[in-house]
Formats: sequence, C-alpha cells, structure tokens
Amino acid sequence: MTLKDQLNEAMKAAMKARDNLRLSAVRMVRAAITNREIDSRTELDDHAIIDVISTLAKQRRESIRMYREGNRLELAEKEELELSVLLEFLPTQLSTEEIDSLIMQAIQDVEAHGVKDMGRVMKAITPRTAGKADGKVVSDAVRRLLA
Repeated sequence: MTLKDQLNEAMKAAMKARDNLRLSAVRMVRAAITNREIDSRTELDDHAIIDVISTLAKQRRESIRMYREGNRLELAEKEELELSVLLEFLPTQLSTEEIDSLIMQAIQDVEAHGVKDMGRVMKAITPRTAGKADGKVVSDAVRRLLA
C-alpha cells in the first residue's frame, strides 16, 4: 500500500470516527502533496511524499517552539497533536545513539578531521537520515562529534 493510499484510508477513518483534528491534519498533508505535484507536474512517489511530510513536521516543531516561547500553550498543544499525526506516516525516527553511530560512520567515510569538514559529513549523512531524523538534530550532533 502506497503512502498516498494510507493517507486516503486515514482520512476515511478520521471521517467515520469524527476525529476533526486528525482529519484536518491528514487533509493538510494531502493538500501539501497535491500542491507539490502541481508545482513539479509529476505524481509524487513515496520518497517525495516523505519529504513533504518531513517538511510539515519540521514546520510543526518550529511552531511548537515559538508558541511555547510566546506562552501560547493551547496552540502549542494543537501543533503537538498534529505533529503526532504526521509522525505516523514517517518512517520510524532514529534514536540519538543511532544518529551518532551513522555520523561516526560518515566521518570515517569522508575522513573528516574537524568542524571545517562539517559540510562534507552532512552531505554524506543526509541521505541516510532523510525522513528518519530532524535535520537540526543531525546537524547539532555532527557539530558536537566533530568538535
């Protein structure tokens, strides 16, 4: 079953259960996918759909951070619930230890020796963590391990 089919099934299930938050989150994902398809004039495959969902998840994380800083807890909670729905459609997220292990392997592969090699390490590690880890978390971990 493709990711698009899973999204359609999730939308139908949310409609039947009258789960408005889940329904709006799934509709938001489907709209973003449709917009990306219109822009690229091609039908997206599962990998491209994961990229779209990852982008939406990143936006939700940033919104949560901003709402918490602005002391808008009710809006932050809504964003957290939407984020949890988005994460259901992404591959299992990597743990900190798994990310560190992948980074150490990439550091050895590109023979990095310091922070000046961060770009080369990020170029090597990004395809391995796409959709499975937040880019900021990976970037921070690379910086920490190269320091």
